[in-house]
Amino acid sequence: MQMRHVPRLIFWELTAQCNLKCIHCRAVAMPEKMKGELTTGEIFGIIDDIARVYKPILVLTGGEPLYREDIFDIASHAVSRGLRVALATNGTLIDERIAQRIKAAGVLRVAISIDGGDANVHDSFRALPGSFDAAINGLRLVQKAGIEIQINSTIARHNVHQVGDIFRLALDMKANAVHYFMLVPVGCGVMIADSEMLPAQQYEDVLNWMYDQFRAHGEIELKATCAPHYYRIIRQRARQDGIRLSFETHGMAAMTKGCLAGSAVAFISRLGVVQPCGYLPVAAGNLKVHAFEEVWEHSKVFQDMRDPSLLRDKCGACEYRAVCAGCRARAYYQTGNYLDEEPYCIYVPEGYAKTSIGRGVKAATGI
Repeated sequence: MQMRHVPRLIFWELTAQCNLKCIHCRAVAMPEKMKGELTTGEIFGIIDDIARVYKPILVLTGGEPLYREDIFDIASHAVSRGLRVALATNGTLIDERIAQRIKAAGVLRVAISIDGGDANVHDSFRALPGSFDAAINGLRLVQKAGIEIQINSTIARHNVHQVGDIFRLALDMKANAVHYFMLVPVGCGVMIADSEMLPAQQYEDVLNWMYDQFRAHGEIELKATCAPHYYRIIRQRARQDGIRLSFETHGMAAMTKGCLAGSAVAFISRLGVVQPCGYLPVAAGNLKVHAFEEVWEHSKVFQDMRDPSLLRDKCGACEYRAVCAGCRARAYYQTGNYLDEEPYCIYVPEGYAKTSIGRGVKAATGI
């Protein structure tokens, strides 16, 4: 019986407009509103279309979503249709009035990006002096309004030495969650890939550090995003530690897999284009033409994402492919083929040998 895939998370880039010029920006954000962005009416229609069939968490993002004058109407409409709504923002535009409006709109969680343990590192990454203090203030105001807070942090060479500082900040603020995003070369990130991407071994070291923190600090949701190797690592480490993985021991980390693009996650661009995720710029369909259900259920790109047997080389041969799958966006950046092996993974599958035609195979005794 074929598994039915349903969208658990839909990330919606409502605008590319933003007040920051972050060096890693996926959206290549601009200070001015760009042409062709979906109208309020179009957005309401797409929300209704999604909610008739699915009940995902809808993450409203950008650019800076608070630049849209209709952001609170959009959030309220989604909530009225039975969707859970989160807001991903840089936090610098939040004052007490905005925090209360976010609460009134029914937003359950606000994620704010903190890309350094101090203002020097964060502000240089965000290209705006004072953005660190403004983001921290935004977190406090949202928390004061009674909304869950999440710290998002993109990890690259410039701030990898501060992953612990960022985590301690999250603990001190009693944040509900901290999500570490391993840099993906897309948008502005392409221009800094050579200088900012972590070497594969250091990438592995950070994920092992995350596992240790999760074991020590169960009071906070700690998640690795755009880091599918983590789901291999927790299984390797748990086996070494004699731990039987369950929902209670590792939460969703033990119950899900690494790359969820196209199988549980979708991305909607400001133009209505649907992608497997925001970091993989491959169009699966356009919601100005097709219903979301049609794209989700029938797009070839999404079908490819759901079939681990299509993965190539090391990823295709790996015994952890069903729980990791590698980052499809990094593979796409490296070779132009989103089914190729993850280029920032040091793990060599058991019995792996590379064939002359570039496909990986397992030895006869392998899994």
